[in-house]
Amino acid sequence: MSTPALPDDRLLDDLLDVALDVARQAGVLLRDGRPADLGVAGTKSSPVDVVTEMDLASEKLIVELIADRRPEDGYLGEEGSERPGGSGVRWVVDPLDGTVNYLYGLPSWAVSVAAEVDGRAVVGVVYAPARGELFHAVLGRGARLDGRPLAARPAPPWGQALIATGFNYVQPVRVRQAEVLLALMPEVRDIRRGGAAAVDLCDVAAGRLDGYYERGLAPWDRAAGCLIATEAGALVGGRPGHGPDGELTVAAAPGVYQPLQERLAALRAWAD
Repeated sequence: MSTPALPDDRLLDDLLDVALDVARQAGVLLRDGRPADLGVAGTKSSPVDVVTEMDLASEKLIVELIADRRPEDGYLGEEGSERPGGSGVRWVVDPLDGTVNYLYGLPSWAVSVAAEVDGRAVVGVVYAPARGELFHAVLGRGARLDGRPLAARPAPPWGQALIATGFNYVQPVRVRQAEVLLALMPEVRDIRRGGAAAVDLCDVAAGRLDGYYERGLAPWDRAAGCLIATEAGALVGGRPGHGPDGELTVAAAPGVYQPLQERLAALRAWAD
């Protein structure tokens, strides 16, 4: 099967400009508008899977900004905003990735904005204001952090790999994830749990992690970060023979990806 042609440069440039502007404005709102008494506005999959008023405010702003610039585009966002669109472009957005970190005042949270054309991510932006970092990638053009080109870390031996992961908020799934982690941890250098999937994927792109895996990611969790990691030279996929999806997402430096994916497959990391 042939690879689909890239969209023309003018469209890619416009989508990148919109994504950067939207991510920056939403990030500033979240950073500067966070109330001192920030509390939980609701829950999602479980009582510990929270939404704050700032998640909702960020998504509202992003929806308005994109609709103003590109009214014919589709949209899919974590906090419930969705429209089909008619242009062939769809925005896949997490208005606040790492909500629990944000709620507790930890710095690992971000705004994640991806643009898809005919179902394929072509632009990704992840803005982490508390870390002062802006990641972006365009399909076929590489990935950058604050304008500086990114490259995945050279692969260490498997036993020296630093691997990150994340956990679901549904209790039975978390128990199974802990079993996988218990088996994997003695085999590698160490495990990290940052609490924001988009940031973890960008840290693979930046060479700060050798690999990352997680079960249960939604499209808005992974769309921008997977493109950024791929454009930085990391390998990205899911279960053997599959791309990244809700069952499993894996991103790692070449040389670490295969043993990580194979070990997760042996552990059936996506299964209860």
